[in-house]
Amino acid sequence: MLRSLRLRLILSHLLPLLLVIPLLGTVLVYELETRVILTNLASELTGEGKILAVLTANEPYLWQDPLFAQAFLAGLAGQTRADISLIDVHGNLVATTDPAQTVDIGHPVALTGLKKALGGNVAVDTSYSQDLGAQVADVLVPARNGSGPVFGLIRLTHRLSSVYGQFLTLRDIIAVAVLVALALGGATGAVLGLGLERPLDQVTRAVNGLATGSESELLPEEGPEELRQLTRAVNHLKLELRNLEENRRHLLANLVHELGRPLGALRSAIQALLSGGDRDLKMRRELLTGMNEELTILQHLVEDLAQLHSQSLGMLELDLQAVAVSEWLPAQLLPWRPVALEKRLHWETSIPSDLPTIRADPNRLAHAFGNLLSNAVKYTPSGGSVSVAAGAEDQEVWIRVSDSGPGIAPEEQERIFTPFYRGRQPRRFPQGMGLGLTIARDLVVAHGGRLELESSPGLGSRFTLHLPCSPA
Repeated sequence: MLRSLRLRLILSHLLPLLLVIPLLGTVLVYELETRVILTNLASELTGEGKILAVLTANEPYLWQDPLFAQAFLAGLAGQTRADISLIDVHGNLVATTDPAQTVDIGHPVALTGLKKALGGNVAVDTSYSQDLGAQVADVLVPARNGSGPVFGLIRLTHRLSSVYGQFLTLRDIIAVAVLVALALGGATGAVLGLGLERPLDQVTRAVNGLATGSESELLPEEGPEELRQLTRAVNHLKLELRNLEENRRHLLANLVHELGRPLGALRSAIQALLSGGDRDLKMRRELLTGMNEELTILQHLVEDLAQLHSQSLGMLELDLQAVAVSEWLPAQLLPWRPVALEKRLHWETSIPSDLPTIRADPNRLAHAFGNLLSNAVKYTPSGGSVSVAAGAEDQEVWIRVSDSGPGIAPEEQERIFTPFYRGRQPRRFPQGMGLGLTIARDLVVAHGGRLELESSPGLGSRFTLHLPCSPA
């Protein structure tokens, strides 16, 4: 029954009201009845008693003649809601308008404030009771002529039955207030529950959609901040999954392309050899050389995929050694200079001979640096320039590869480090798996360094490796 969030919120708003408000209402009713209504009744009776005391100040014989006293009180019938009694100085009941006390006429009555009233002071007594016949307000007013001796007492009494209507009205008001509070609390809980239920339901459907692979739009952010954060997290997850799906498709498309081309070339070369090409020594050598180049391409492809797989599993291990950058870096440039010159590129290097020694894995670092050089040579058009510079500052060694190629748009500069991403500019990333820069950056980060990019469309690109220095 309480499995619904809305019902739980409604109940959470109603329970305090059901438990607290009736208790507070009971206390409030008691306080109002005892401290307000009864006090007001006592004040009212005191005022009426003093008026009667003034009226009877010159008639002391009322307390001596019961018949005359009863007739006097009968004349006051209807003038007040209180019961009026006359008591002599000996504490005997002389006359009363209360039919229940007529049997006590001529007999002493036990009253709490009798001595105080006989001493010339007004005595007031109030008590709370649920008995309709109970006396809830009792006032004794001394009767005397001026400052003379007290010759009798005037007693005014209110029973609960006479003021019960006021008590009922007060309780009805409290009951209505409680019911209104309960209704408002339930409505508030329902509204709040609906406000939480709707975004949670949207998030649940979105997560189920992600699990089943169905496409859906991003969720609107609404509700409390916690739900907004949850919605943002789900939207971020959806975007990431979309990117992963897009990368998976790119991976399949790139694999088909990158594997199909060398495999097609190998199959063609093998067919040529089987068709008699092996009899011609020169042709056989050319075919075998081409096959070797295609196999080298396939080997690099497999190495890149294996490298990416190891990094994704957190299994990247470095064989750290002392590497003298001034000696290591020129050796990495040797294979690329002939390729750049063959493509008619201007080749320039600036490598100081006093670069510090760093701790690094020379093979892994060569792989990262080779990817940067490969891109620079591959995507710079004929007649352009490629330069390599190095230096040291702030306890770091930096190696910079610059080219005058097409450059990279600002919105693509971060995405090019994403696996399988290939830029929109056809001249910048026309082929390949889109793994080189991803692997290069991860390898540099694994060495405790960073890879920075500066580029503008049409103005070339500049990749800078920053590696921490360490003693030999």
